[in-house]
Amino acid sequence: MRCPYCSFSETKVIDSRLNQTGDSTRRRRVCPRCEGRFTTYERIEEVMPLVIKKDGRREPYAREKLKQGLEKACQKRAIPSQRIDEIVSSIEKRLQSYGLKEVPTKTVGGMIMAELHKLDKVAYVRFASVYRDFKDVDEFVAELQEPPTPDSDPAAPLFSFANPPENTP
Repeated sequence: MRCPYCSFSETKVIDSRLNQTGDSTRRRRVCPRCEGRFTTYERIEEVMPLVIKKDGRREPYAREKLKQGLEKACQKRAIPSQRIDEIVSSIEKRLQSYGLKEVPTKTVGGMIMAELHKLDKVAYVRFASVYRDFKDVDEFVAELQEPPTPDSDPAAPLFSFANPPENTP
């Protein structure tokens, strides 16, 4: 690991610890040349699906975008950042469990909405107001009055190309 202070390429690890969830390692390092100390974090590189945007474009999944959206919705609420990280990790694991190369934004958005509805109603409304792109106040009020729809069930993936079979008598 290159030293951030003097760019020397041979640094020494002086302490390693797993985080609480066990999905990343925190390492304290020291540079033998300048004696600078710094911290690095190591996590498994997971293959995430591409995200299919509403207009059909595909872009790589971005953990930071998901986290920033949650943070913005939870701004000035009594929600610890650790809880936001847990939600992001949970959504990522669920996306990976589908085993797909591409996932619609509707799926990711539905998962976020379901998590926020359980976590904090104000954060849910904030996120919904941006995500659902309401056209007028009536749509917004209707969202508040209706309970979450079954398509926001985090256990059920929302894929427009995979509609559930209809019951025929």
